[in-house]
Amino acid sequence: MACSSAPSSPADSSSGGQVTITVGDRPTSSDPANRAQYDQKVADFEKANPDIKLNPVETLWDPTTFQAQAAGGQLPDVLNVPFTEPQGMIARKQVADLTKVLKDDGLLSELNPNVLKIAQDQSGNVYAVPTAAYSVGLVYNRNLFTKAGLDPNKPPATWDEVRADAKAIAQKTGQAGYAQMTTNNTGGWMFTTQTYAFGGSIENADGSQAAFDDAPSKAALQALHEMKWVDKSMGQAVLYDIDGISKAFSAGKIGMYMSAPDAYRTLVNVNGLKASSFGIGPMPQQGGDHGTLSGGSVQIVSPSATDAEKAAAVKWIKFSYLNKYVDQSAAVTSAKNGVAGKLPVGVPGLPVIAADQWSTYQNWIKPYVNVPLDNFAPYTKVAADQKIIPEPPVKAQEVYAALDPVVQTVLGNQKADIPALLTKAAGTVNAKLGR
Repeated sequence: MACSSAPSSPADSSSGGQVTITVGDRPTSSDPANRAQYDQKVADFEKANPDIKLNPVETLWDPTTFQAQAAGGQLPDVLNVPFTEPQGMIARKQVADLTKVLKDDGLLSELNPNVLKIAQDQSGNVYAVPTAAYSVGLVYNRNLFTKAGLDPNKPPATWDEVRADAKAIAQKTGQAGYAQMTTNNTGGWMFTTQTYAFGGSIENADGSQAAFDDAPSKAALQALHEMKWVDKSMGQAVLYDIDGISKAFSAGKIGMYMSAPDAYRTLVNVNGLKASSFGIGPMPQQGGDHGTLSGGSVQIVSPSATDAEKAAAVKWIKFSYLNKYVDQSAAVTSAKNGVAGKLPVGVPGLPVIAADQWSTYQNWIKPYVNVPLDNFAPYTKVAADQKIIPEPPVKAQEVYAALDPVVQTVLGNQKADIPALLTKAAGTVNAKLGR
């Protein structure tokens, strides 16, 4: 963290009607291209809003320093934080209530109510603005589905169907029907996603204790064990991180794996998968409609901000992060720039804006879309309404690291003792959460 600044106080925030707010997340001088882009956005905003002065600082979200900064009043007025954080911040009164200013601005009605739950208290008051979101689904190779005699427009909806389809792909094509990430914390990350889909959780509500040493997690691992050792539908390779699994999938060696829609860019634009072979469906569920892991970013505002500063902060958040979704000119410019840069334009995902506004945005960019939208249809039909569950609230990456070897052992040792592996990992995680 290169520098930090205290938020502007009411005494220094007004001068001739002008409001000054401190905004975080300015790229450092070691990242000149993104810094210049950020600074240009600040200049454009101030030109469009002459009554607001921005004081940009390089402060970023850092879980190791946030509590001390919050206690010392050293946070900027606006800061980007991950999905895992708002509920704890609301409970600790470390964020401003933005409900009224969002209503007054008109932005509240334009946000996706399903995603907005991440930033609301039990009374429905809003304490952050979601600006980016994803939910994990099931990426699949439409070409391998066709070769296996499966319908490429109907990906599996349950884990029983995943198992059946993986077996068919392996038997008919000789490729791995299904694969799962296992290394560099991705094993724990995807095991968490799978546990959610089986109705389980990784930590208890306040993140003080492991919650995965139970039936849903055991069932999730048992499903992997059956696919690997009974059906032999997962191939030989078991040590995958996100880069390795992307390359293997793009080479046609894997039928299905868990990922978000934005995997399209890596698979097609970077690794050369034919766009026609890419497919994605929602996260398969088991034993009920439990939901899927989601992640993303929200913008928080300092609890010491005045009403005028909160209004200015929301204007900046809207301009900086949401403009292309609510302004036709910004949408078209962004889409044109994407096409010029040979980037995928129009990749569906988990929208942070409401369905009507998302539909309007899609119409704005329609002439520039360069991805096969029909291949995303199984995902988009369900994703907007599928329950989303944040990552574990405390020390997620350390928890994922502790769970990597559990998944690796289940896929690497036919006689793996699943209950014992989970009990041991829970002990390791509880020691971390208790620190």
